[in-house]
Amino acid sequence: MPEYRSMFTRVRSYIFYLLAIFVLGWGFTSYQDVFLGLILGTSLSLINLWLLVKRMDRFSQQFDNGKVVKSLGFFSRVATAILGVLIAMEYPQYLHLVSVIIGLMITYVVIMIDFFIEHKNSHN
Repeated sequence: MPEYRSMFTRVRSYIFYLLAIFVLGWGFTSYQDVFLGLILGTSLSLINLWLLVKRMDRFSQQFDNGKVVKSLGFFSRVATAILGVLIAMEYPQYLHLVSVIIGLMITYVVIMIDFFIEHKNSHN
């Protein structure tokens, strides 16, 4: 299994744990708009990560076959982020805009934390 696939598997499980915590926060606190924004942003961020891994697979196959390598789908990931922001702006009574943006960035933070943990484990 390529390294990015195993990283995706680990990060996906961490994101699911975070989403479970956000759902509990939405259900048991009075900050429902904040947690719903985090849920939306994190879900869209997970979709973006899945799209990136899918494109990386296609990228590596094309590169191995000597074909012309296309983009990794930057615009589709940006469009997903814009969609999340537009949904938050359309329903501000239910979704907190800043928490949607934070949720969109959570996957990148989890990837960095996972990298440092794996780097530390590989040196021990």
